[in-house]
Amino acid sequence: GDHGCEYMTGGVVVVLGKTGRNFAAGMSGGEAYVLNEDGSFQDQCNQGMVELENVSHPDDMQTLRTMIESHVRYTGSRKGRMILETWDMMLPKFTKVMPRDYKRVLQERKIAFAKAQAKRGMEMASRG
Repeated sequence: GDHGCEYMTGGVVVVLGKTGRNFAAGMSGGEAYVLNEDGSFQDQCNQGMVELENVSHPDDMQTLRTMIESHVRYTGSRKGRMILETWDMMLPKFTKVMPRDYKRVLQERKIAFAKAQAKRGMEMASRG
């Protein structure tokens, strides 16, 4: 329907059906993976606060696949099963929706964590 993930602040959503207009309006956190079979999703998505990306990072691929597997296990979804059976063909049809500010904060956290790890490593090395 219309306004999917409107004002979403966290979590992960997978959409295997069509979206309506104004998807992701006001989305400030979390991630969405949308099956874009007919290529119309960009026109339905409110891109004011989000970026659209291909699902290419291994972590994203694993998250998406695991969520679809759970969906199939709990619901018996034929569409989900078909996606899993034709994974290599279907994966490129998914679009990742990620709020720009949320992405920036996650990247800053990752950098800060790496710096802290490096500092700890240097302190341990200097202690001998």
